[in-house]
Amino acid sequence: MADLTGKIALVTGASSGIGKETAIELAKQGATVVCLSRDPERAAADIRARSGSDKIAILAADLGTIAGAKKAAAEFLTRYSQLHILVNNAGAGFSKRELNADGIEKTIALNHMGYFVLTTALLETLKASAPARIVSVASRGHHRAQLDVDDLGMSKRWAQLLAYGNSKLCNILFTRELSKRLAGTGVTATCLHPGVVATQIWGASGGLGGKLVGLLGKPFMITPAEGADTIIWLASSPEVAGESGGYYIRRKLAPTSDAGQDAALAGRLWTRSEALADR
Repeated sequence: MADLTGKIALVTGASSGIGKETAIELAKQGATVVCLSRDPERAAADIRARSGSDKIAILAADLGTIAGAKKAAAEFLTRYSQLHILVNNAGAGFSKRELNADGIEKTIALNHMGYFVLTTALLETLKASAPARIVSVASRGHHRAQLDVDDLGMSKRWAQLLAYGNSKLCNILFTRELSKRLAGTGVTATCLHPGVVATQIWGASGGLGGKLVGLLGKPFMITPAEGADTIIWLASSPEVAGESGGYYIRRKLAPTSDAGQDAALAGRLWTRSEALADR
């Protein structure tokens, strides 16, 4: 167990599942943990009780819109001048194609743009706090992606699992480009597949694809605590200090799809994401 005394961690999607387990373990290691979620109060008491820590802060936010992600970053920065660990975890698999208030398809809006907008808004603070780490939860589901950067919202062809896979490929490409841009700053960026975890991500969003994942996969799913293991390791372990740009499964570097290794695609995605965030 690492000693994170004096460190500040921000965990998104911390009210349940692997986000909640990550918050608990980082708190056990001594960090001040800021739990960011649409409904963080429901988990606060349990996180405090299970971690044995009173250094748990609550920040309500909706990362499903650009304004919401920017507001979350701004509110964090009014309370804290340092950030040593950022865990991008909040995500969902939506049952139908819908656009958010920004006109962005909801899967990409939450699962990718939420990561992008929050992280970039906090980059200067992360750099000033270095050494610091950014850990983003991706998925093995990225292997089914068919990403068109010019049509992130999949206006021509949309399916629930395909949209989710595209968003998870975005997480990997974001990590790749972010790592390149952070070279020499003392801030690292990694991502991971947590495993197929028994959480509410699919059941809450409904849809045939989500229901099939939930019903057929449940006997083979791991617990949220098991799913959080690699997140916590990447966020805190001395074993991976200074390591950046990698995609991990079960604490080991793992290959991505060919698209996940495409540096040009990662650069194009960054440019497109900046345009969406600034419009």
